[in-house]
Amino acid sequence: MLEPTPLPSGEERSKIRRVLQDRLTALARAHQVPGAQLAVHGGETTLAVETGVLDADTGEPFTADTAVPIGSVTKAYTATVVMLLVADGDVELDDRLDEHVPELRRAGPPCTVRQVLSHTAGLPSGPASDQVASVTAARYLLDHCTDRTLVMPPGTDFSYSNAGYVAAGRLIEAVTGMSWPEAVASVLLVPLGTVPSFIGGAGAPHRPVASGHSANKATGRTRPVRQNLAPAEAAAGGLRASALDLLALGRAHLGDGPPGSLPRDLARQMRRPVPGADPGVLADGWGLGWALFRRGDTLWFGHDGNAQGTSCSLRADPATGTVVAFTANAGSGTELWHELSGALEEITGIRVPTAPAPRRPATPMAATSQCTGVYLNGDIEYQVTLSDGGGLALSVDGDLPAPLVCHEDLTCDLVDPSSGRRIPGGRFVRDPRTGAVDRIQLSGRMARKSALV
Repeated sequence: MLEPTPLPSGEERSKIRRVLQDRLTALARAHQVPGAQLAVHGGETTLAVETGVLDADTGEPFTADTAVPIGSVTKAYTATVVMLLVADGDVELDDRLDEHVPELRRAGPPCTVRQVLSHTAGLPSGPASDQVASVTAARYLLDHCTDRTLVMPPGTDFSYSNAGYVAAGRLIEAVTGMSWPEAVASVLLVPLGTVPSFIGGAGAPHRPVASGHSANKATGRTRPVRQNLAPAEAAAGGLRASALDLLALGRAHLGDGPPGSLPRDLARQMRRPVPGADPGVLADGWGLGWALFRRGDTLWFGHDGNAQGTSCSLRADPATGTVVAFTANAGSGTELWHELSGALEEITGIRVPTAPAPRRPATPMAATSQCTGVYLNGDIEYQVTLSDGGGLALSVDGDLPAPLVCHEDLTCDLVDPSSGRRIPGGRFVRDPRTGAVDRIQLSGRMARKSALV
């Protein structure tokens, strides 16, 4: 193991903190982010800074303990609770999930607990929150996880799935006899020293909570937005937390947590790449609940999350014990996070990966009809067509088509119509038996080609 990343103490520490504070404030202003937090742990030292307001309408200041809707970073907490149940012998990773969650018995070939945690179960992404606002998690799974919606055989590839984590939440409820919020609070949050806070109001009413915001770059206006996560989806995205809370989770996974934290062998297993789990543009690999990011010879682990108008990230380096956490209460916080990582390296020397390692340039290929068709992931429809100019174009749920560039290795880039800039989008996938293109993976979500074209 490498030496822990040193963060200075004393007067030098105070100076670095002031510089980080100033840089975070300047970048938040530049990206129209009302409030943000950054926490960094290295060696024996933690640095935490915050800036701005938790609500643009009220002007209430952002503090170190302000809880921010963390979106999909919640999945890392849910996966950790499942692994704590594994540690207690209540669950086995290779258990069939439908043995614990009977609502999945209509979901096609059975998947395992391991496959659900690693997004290799073949389950669909899941419906829009508004569509399931009034249903239970059990009804959610019965209606939206069937053999008809399976996007691939379990264990054969990666497809990011909120529905899978709804199922993981149901597993926790079945084993513990508690609701998911009760279980995650008692089993994980309270032992970590995190004051529980959940979208929908559950948790400590006295804890300050940040609103999400929408930033309009054309007008310069930033306004609060409403969180619309359905209660059934809580295990996939229902937590609110601060950057210091996220830091505590990362440290616990590195063996630097309170007594009773996750055993080291299971923590290592969670950040080990799952064979066949290719997350495409999301990360360089995937473990059990963790995205994996390559930095040199090291695989950092972490997760990103976006709720309505928030953007949050957690990264941890098992080689040095470095942990970095970030929260922002605007959707434009994603761009802030990427720019802030460069400032963090400049100021502290910590090179935190915010995205997958750049892929090798691929050779574009001529547009081909083998990639065209309608691809389905649950209720989401992706249509790939040949444009009038002879190139490929992608439309999602009937939206205006955008140019799509395909390469010889079947990876593809989306083209921003306004700037012409290419953005890594995903990849087409061939049927291993026939060689025909039968799936497309976009932003980590797999969709299978429909025969009804």
